[in-house]
Amino acid sequence: MKIGLVSVTYRKLTPTEIIDACRQAGLNAIEWGGDVHVPHGDLTTAREVGTKTRDAGLTVSSYGSYYRLNPDPAQNGPAFEQVLETAVALDAPTIRLWAGNRSPKDADAAYRQAVVDDAKRIAALAKQAGRTISYEFHGNTLTETTPSARELFRATEDPAIYSLWQPPNGETLDACIESLQATLPRLSNVHVFHWWPDASVRNPLVQGTNRWLEYLAIIKNAGKNPDLLLEFVPNDDPSILVREADTLRSWIA
Repeated sequence: MKIGLVSVTYRKLTPTEIIDACRQAGLNAIEWGGDVHVPHGDLTTAREVGTKTRDAGLTVSSYGSYYRLNPDPAQNGPAFEQVLETAVALDAPTIRLWAGNRSPKDADAAYRQAVVDDAKRIAALAKQAGRTISYEFHGNTLTETTPSARELFRATEDPAIYSLWQPPNGETLDACIESLQATLPRLSNVHVFHWWPDASVRNPLVQGTNRWLEYLAIIKNAGKNPDLLLEFVPNDDPSILVREADTLRSWIA
């Protein structure tokens, strides 16, 4: 498994600074974010960042687009066609996006169908461009709960549709394992961090060792080989990236 970084971990750093930090930490891959580092539609920047990443011996793991499936009209998010064009210029293999903008408890059948229809629409576009899409595993989307995520996966069976995974905030180990197992058939990449007891407390990764060893064993036993991407380091501190990378490396050694 490659280990890498989600670039939005360090929104205040430039792409060059992020690449240098990744090399110093011995990382292999970067997911570039579309909100700051590789803006939607800025194809020149996308090509430059992609080239710099590969010249540094790193891979582009994915494009964190922040596109939301079937967004409400007032949301004014990016058009997927623009997102896809940028991902191609960056040469990102998969595009991370959000499965709507509603919690499952607030999503009626019509809303769920609209999200499904949009997923199928953009998956076809991605496939034509030699890319895939990957759902963000996140609150206030249709992947917020395990039953809802399973339903979404069933409704969008497609070789171009994958899902990321990250531990649901504040959940028991058993609940996190259940969500991971539900995602395994679609698993692309994993975002690695340790928030506990809830999203207000970012802990050093080493404090999550027992949980993460369980997660990684499940992933390995399933024969999966996702990129493991560090995210949400304590205090957004670049100086601790080497330490966090060393912890992650020790888990997969």
